[in-house]
Amino acid sequence: MAIKLRDYQKEALDSLKIGSILCGSVGSGKSMTALAYYFINICWGSIDPEYRPMVKPLDLYIITTARKRDTLEWEGECLNFLLSTHRELCDVNVIVDSWNNIKKYDKVFGAFFIFDEQRVVGSGSWVKAFLKITKKNKWILLSATPGDTWMDYVPVFVANGFFKNRTEFLREHVVYSRFCKYPKIDHYIEQGKLIKFQKQILIGMKYKSPTTLHDKNIFVKYDNIAYDKATKERWNIYTNKPVKDISELFYLWRKITNSDPRRIEAVSKIIKETPKLIIFYNFNYELDLLRELTKKLKVTTTEWNGHKHEPIPLTDTWVYLVQYTAGAEGWNCIVTNSILFYSQNYSYKIETQAKGRIDRMNTPYKDLYYYTLISNSPIDIGIMKTLKNKQNFNELSFSKKKRLI
Repeated sequence: MAIKLRDYQKEALDSLKIGSILCGSVGSGKSMTALAYYFINICWGSIDPEYRPMVKPLDLYIITTARKRDTLEWEGECLNFLLSTHRELCDVNVIVDSWNNIKKYDKVFGAFFIFDEQRVVGSGSWVKAFLKITKKNKWILLSATPGDTWMDYVPVFVANGFFKNRTEFLREHVVYSRFCKYPKIDHYIEQGKLIKFQKQILIGMKYKSPTTLHDKNIFVKYDNIAYDKATKERWNIYTNKPVKDISELFYLWRKITNSDPRRIEAVSKIIKETPKLIIFYNFNYELDLLRELTKKLKVTTTEWNGHKHEPIPLTDTWVYLVQYTAGAEGWNCIVTNSILFYSQNYSYKIETQAKGRIDRMNTPYKDLYYYTLISNSPIDIGIMKTLKNKQNFNELSFSKKKRLI
């Protein structure tokens, strides 16, 4: 048995070391590369030109998303190296669990950890457990989007010993705004040092996707009269009560925009033209509208959200309704080449992850199609412009720009 890695995976493998962030686009094969590093560099096994078992077996812990754990995706990758979560089938203890349970493993000593998908941001309980684990074990981290700001790198910098703790990083590199009532970072200093640290740990995978991506914005109309009334009078037409705060106003704008019947008509047309379609949505009222539509069209429909964890249908025509937060990452689909974004998400990272569900190394399709429904409403245009700049949409910044607060 021999496992063949692609050239760019071999190149990344040669550069990896303990404490690295393996960075590659969604679907580029980071999981296989990480397991190869563990098997070859850590445990002294071999996969090329032929398989040879590990000389120095070391227990393996994989901390991943709940969905990847539940769909056994990592177990499938492990089988390539004759590794199994069933202890009696291999020489090491292999544990696959979600980030929600990371604190269960902060007392593990002398093992190897693969942290899948960047979750160590900020200073919460996950970060504290991560730092405890990295002090006593060997590890690498996998991410398609490793960090937007230097603050995103702080836990990994600390784990690598570049800083004693978060406080030292803040003292040496962060300047806070003088004109803000709460701690707000104005700018960073001595960034040359930070860039040097980043280069030491960030290992990029030079993956060139064989697919061609087609982003198609489908412009739809919205009820501008109701939208303007909500803006000027601050009146919630759904509750028939005054708008309480700016957050409710944003929710109201989005509901007026996203629940317009003409948006549903656009979805109906795309479903009829696309036999197999994944649809991402944000809110429960959107799900209700989509359920009603697919029932009317008599198309096989399954869902993945906070309440339902259903698989993709096996029929010739289907619709798969996926809530962004619940299903933007941790699963693959190579039986369709089409995704429809019913409404936009505020997060550029989530949008990128969602697109990656069909952009996989083993997809049989050469062309992938992403349809995004967008209206001319200020909120839709504002989100679109922000995501286009590879940034996250911020309600507070938008409010100040529009002089709403």
